[in-house]
Amino acid sequence: MRRDRRRAANNNLRSAVQVTKCPNCKEPVLPHRACTSCGQYKGREAIVQAEA
Repeated sequence: MRRDRRRAANNNLRSAVQVTKCPNCKEPVLPHRACTSCGQYKGREAIVQAEA
């Protein structure tokens, strides 16, 4: 019974969301994703941004 309680308690644990900075614009961005503000991913333009 104790083992089941430990297992159930472990299911509720969530790790914190990892956020890094975009090397181009320094905005927070999720890892392995293109930056939503500048569209860069690994030094290349992955998303074409519309000029305002």
